[in-house]
Amino acid sequence: MPQTTFYLMTASADRLGNPELLTCELAARGYSKAQGMVIFCDSRAQAERVDELLWQFDAERFIPHNLQGEGPQGGAPVVIHWQGGDHSRLENRQVLVNLASELPKFAVQFAQIIDFVPADDQAKVLARRRFAAARQMGLNPSTHDLAAQPV
Repeated sequence: MPQTTFYLMTASADRLGNPELLTCELAARGYSKAQGMVIFCDSRAQAERVDELLWQFDAERFIPHNLQGEGPQGGAPVVIHWQGGDHSRLENRQVLVNLASELPKFAVQFAQIIDFVPADDQAKVLARRRFAAARQMGLNPSTHDLAAQPV
């Protein structure tokens, strides 16, 4: 069963309050541990924002990544994916980071699932639905409070 963690975000403007920035930090850490990762977004526009954030990392912290359908045959270690795309080339990754408003049904194929609970009340409603969806998929999600213990 995949380890499923929902990070409780802060109301700050730094990475602890911004799921896209924290995702990039998690991608850097995962890559340093040779963990393949899929970052799942709601739209191509969101995927392109995350792609741009990853390109802005320090040269010493370069994270090989690509948007779905781009890059080498097997994809880069980090693939940025979005709703409606081809899910067939995701099987060689251990970690799914979900930035989408819904938890994708294919999430169960990963060893680790990471999701976020933003401080915004409307976003919390969607996060609660994803948490419930994780339980319906047979997962045992847990929470991690970033205010108490940053990643």
